[in-house]
Amino acid sequence: MEPDHASAHRPRVVLGVGGGIAAYKVCEVLRRFTESGHDVHVVPTASALRFVGAPTWEALSGHPVSSQVWQRVSEVPHVRLGQRADLVLVAPATADLLAKAACGLADDLLTSTLLTARCPVVFCPAMHTEMWEHPATRENVATLRRRGAVVLEPAVGRLTGADSGPGRLPEPAQIFEAAAAVLRRGGPLPDDLAGLRVVVSAGGTREPLDPVRYLGNRSSGLQGYALAAAAVARGAEVTVIAANVALPDPAGAKVVRVGTALELREAMRAAAADAQIVVANAAVADFRPGHYAESKIKKTDEHWAPVIELVQNPHVLRELGRDRLAPGQTVVGFAAETGDESHSYLELGRRKVAAYGVDLLVVNEVGAQKVFGRSQTEGVIIGADGVESTVPPGSKRALADAVWDRVAALRRCG
Repeated sequence: MEPDHASAHRPRVVLGVGGGIAAYKVCEVLRRFTESGHDVHVVPTASALRFVGAPTWEALSGHPVSSQVWQRVSEVPHVRLGQRADLVLVAPATADLLAKAACGLADDLLTSTLLTARCPVVFCPAMHTEMWEHPATRENVATLRRRGAVVLEPAVGRLTGADSGPGRLPEPAQIFEAAAAVLRRGGPLPDDLAGLRVVVSAGGTREPLDPVRYLGNRSSGLQGYALAAAAVARGAEVTVIAANVALPDPAGAKVVRVGTALELREAMRAAAADAQIVVANAAVADFRPGHYAESKIKKTDEHWAPVIELVQNPHVLRELGRDRLAPGQTVVGFAAETGDESHSYLELGRRKVAAYGVDLLVVNEVGAQKVFGRSQTEGVIIGADGVESTVPPGSKRALADAVWDRVAALRRCG
């Protein structure tokens, strides 16, 4: 197996595929890696090939696929793949695969590769709830984590057949972002949030005007969900207050759904009462209609338009920063700014740090083509002490990791 000079500058990923029905979802994970410039070798188990055949993996990766150590023996693939990889990702990681990895068994190409890998290894479990919750599986997961492997929490949802519960493979986008974060750092994320209760708000509130209309905003919830996923990966117990978010729930997090600013305020205060960290990322409406029409407002003629009276909503972030609902609580806010004729967006953001009483404020410049609903973002994290750190353009998961780095450093010093 000679070096591939065309891909020498590209991160090398070994994508191990276990024998579970969720293997079909991993095709999308592979596509995300290849389209973002990674060189991916797929190593399925023999059982995995019963769900998705070798031609599919070869076409998507551009490399030949094998599950056995007896093919291309002269190239010693069971050693070379692990030695050369920058990341090994196993998805779906079945109960059987987790058990073999924990025990150090090597009876096929994938398990042999896991023993030779000296790079970060990420497992994405997927199995029935009873298997995931079995003491043997939990002990195997604990063993792998103790050795430095990253084992993601499975999602909660529909499983094979009519069953539902924890054990569902996370969505491909979540798997890709989690693996990419490990690859960026060159190792597992720190467990600096372990044992901490974290509350994150996400999305945007909607204020009903009549049964079919509302006042709302462009927030999709992508950033809030990225913050939640990153916190789970660092060991936190996470509750997400989701305002009108149409995204798959972050695996491993509890999600509370709300609609309006008043509902979000109530849910945030309830969840924050025993949380060590509160992150207010949701875009909360500043105003709501003073009157709700019980029936749809109709046109009376071509020139008439209703006059809508607005009233102010409570300022949820300012209340959280002021009240500190739990001892030693760290409060992080987000400010979406556009700037005006007199001040830049960042100058306006700086004013809000003291006004809101937060420990950290993440300032984003927003607009019709910026931040909201997009996978890429950037921002400036401003501390109450005036220290600023710029997060360059990148994924929302990268910004989330930067925020948690600042939070962890703040709590260590505080």
